[in-house]
Amino acid sequence: MLAGAMMADLLTVQNLRKAFKVSANRPGAAKQLLKAVDGVSFELKTGETLGLVGESGCGKSTIGKLLLRLIEPDEGVICFDGQTITGMPKREMTAMRREMQIIFQDPYSSLNPRMRVGDIIGEPLVVHGLARGKEIREQVLTLMKKVGLAPEHYDRYPHEFSGGQRQRIGIARTLAVQPRLVVADEPVSALDLSIQAQIVNLLKDLQQEFGLTYLFISHDLGVIEHICDRVAVMYLGRIVELADVEQLYKQPRHPYTEALLNSVPVPDPQHVRQHQILSGEIPSPINPPEGCHFHPRCPYAQEICRQEYPKLTEQIEGHQAACHFSDEVGRFKI
Repeated sequence: MLAGAMMADLLTVQNLRKAFKVSANRPGAAKQLLKAVDGVSFELKTGETLGLVGESGCGKSTIGKLLLRLIEPDEGVICFDGQTITGMPKREMTAMRREMQIIFQDPYSSLNPRMRVGDIIGEPLVVHGLARGKEIREQVLTLMKKVGLAPEHYDRYPHEFSGGQRQRIGIARTLAVQPRLVVADEPVSALDLSIQAQIVNLLKDLQQEFGLTYLFISHDLGVIEHICDRVAVMYLGRIVELADVEQLYKQPRHPYTEALLNSVPVPDPQHVRQHQILSGEIPSPINPPEGCHFHPRCPYAQEICRQEYPKLTEQIEGHQAACHFSDEVGRFKI
């Protein structure tokens, strides 16, 4: 995690948008637009871990793929280390991906079942021309040791490993090209609870050793609190709150963040919460509500919320929220 004074921005995202055409429910009807990411902006400091949190379908994973241009944005600007990568030619972008890598959510489908572990981890070295011959094996064995894999695992296939071991293989593959930015797309959500802590601690140790910067995507607020420096909360394709992790957990400024924090179990049978249970379902991103998208489920909603979407503005120093009544949030605080 980030220590000491803040460093320069490594990644800057401005007004990022992505919509997908989806089929209508009835034959012959025109396709509709699903706004997966709708005007997202943020910065990521060198050496920082920024958590991206929200319910399933809010656009978290789409943002991660857009940053690496695994899918192309419809609008917006992405700058990495001062270079604009939106619109960058394919050849230049391939070289840029040495600096930007991803850890996928599913440790099963993200590994080629026909390749041995050594070849999986060594493939990026071959693609980017970073090693040849015996050097590849030597570097792969070094990476395997760093992520907690034994040398005898080199010639085995992915199906011979547990979920936690497969994720370690994926992490080693990510580190092979010595990236500066790593998008961790829910890297522990598919793992047993007993393994999750091991992988999270491994990621923290690797960050210290290699000076990595993380965009950590998750729906698990406990994991986010443990590993992140700042947190961005998403709802229906937009960031609704952005703050330092300690400040956000102690004093949320958006009712959706408050509701998420109140949903986290507390290991104390004597602890009684005064909290508001959210009503209704998440609205469709194809046809979101007018005004603030959260107002149909919000206990603080008033008429202005139904008419006008609040801008993401700084409420207190370093703490941004998109809420007309952010000063009232806390009535149902943990």
